[in-house]
Amino acid sequence: MPAPADDKPGVWTTLVRYASLVRLSHTIFGLPFTLAAGVLAHRASVYDGLGDGTGMTWLKLVWIVLAFTGARTTAMGFNRIVDRKIDAANPRTATRELPAGQIGLGAAWALTILASLVFVGAAAALGPVALAFTPVCLLIICGYSLFKRFSWAAHLILGAALSLGPAGAWVAVTGGLEGFAIPGVMMVAVGTWVAGFDVIYSLQDHDFDAQAGLHSIPVAFGVRGALWVSGLLHLLTAAALVALQLLAGLGIPHLVGLIAVVAILAYEHWIVRPSDLSRIDKAFFDLNGWISIAYFAAMIVDVVVLPWVR
Repeated sequence: MPAPADDKPGVWTTLVRYASLVRLSHTIFGLPFTLAAGVLAHRASVYDGLGDGTGMTWLKLVWIVLAFTGARTTAMGFNRIVDRKIDAANPRTATRELPAGQIGLGAAWALTILASLVFVGAAAALGPVALAFTPVCLLIICGYSLFKRFSWAAHLILGAALSLGPAGAWVAVTGGLEGFAIPGVMMVAVGTWVAGFDVIYSLQDHDFDAQAGLHSIPVAFGVRGALWVSGLLHLLTAAALVALQLLAGLGIPHLVGLIAVVAILAYEHWIVRPSDLSRIDKAFFDLNGWISIAYFAAMIVDVVVLPWVR
């Protein structure tokens, strides 16, 4: 009998599987807001004298991106590991890499541990204050994965986890917590935005979560109630961005970006209704991806481009 063909996946297939495991494409949600906070921190450092006055450097930018990517990969890897049995039982998620056997449990742990080391190493390179906060950050970003087992507030924990990005960028650029009101307001904006769209995304698992004894806002309040909660969270997002506009003294470009964010959020809530949940994927990925890109572009124009051309 001939030997079985070697069906070991190639390098590219393996990389694609690992990227899919941690949803690398979803980095587009949080990274632009993190970099937007870095832009504001640069202005505060260079023009207001916070920290050593050097502002954002190319090296700091590299470390910030590495820290964000490492933290996010750690969180997603841990989530996939602890949820692998839940994912296997859910028809929507049964084809994910771990339950489908495309990636082994040991390999997933190795990736998660490596990513956490990248996060801690990058934070250390950004200074002692950034390094000091890494244990708390790891606790929050990994703790989210366990919350849905006993509380519907897991969506809020996810929002808190993503909101750490702007805080980290501010500390990385300025070297400390001085002037932290500005990133603090941005944290509220990011946290409520992420929590709100995660509530919408979780609607598609409403029936499974209820049967499996998992907790979520849709399970606790129903589909209609969950959409109301998501809407209220996104109203807080808009309010926080208005507060940031005033607190940071931002101009017309940021205001245009703010209006764009609010308009996209309104459209998101218009296309996802209790009677029609068919466009959840579009609302989750496409629209929220545009929100982060539009907002970052507006911040760059306001804080970097306009002062340079004047």
